[in-house]
Amino acid sequence: MRKYEIMVLIDSDVDERQVPALVEKHLEVITKDGGTVDNTDIWGRRRLAYDINKKSEAIYAVLQVTAEPASVKEMDRLMSIDERVVRTKVLRLEEPKDNKED
Repeated sequence: MRKYEIMVLIDSDVDERQVPALVEKHLEVITKDGGTVDNTDIWGRRRLAYDINKKSEAIYAVLQVTAEPASVKEMDRLMSIDERVVRTKVLRLEEPKDNKED
C-alpha cells in the first residue's frame, strides 16, 4: 500500500454542509478495498486562480489515504464522472527513507 494526497475541488453550487457526505461517499472505494483514510481536511470555499466551467470559486478538500494504486485510480475515475467534482489532483507521497549507515 502507498500513501496518497488527493486535492478535490467541489463545485461552489454545492452546499458546504453536503461536502463531508460527498467526500465520504467517494472514500468508500478506498475503505472497501482495505485502504485507510488518514486525514480529511475540508478547507471550505476559496477563490480559484482561474475560472473553471465559468466559476471563480470552489470548495477545497484535501484527503490523505493509504491504499493500493488501483483503488486510488478507481476513486479518481468516479470523481471525474461526478458532476459536483470540478477537479482532482492525486499525488503519491514519498516514503520516508531510512538514513542508516552501514
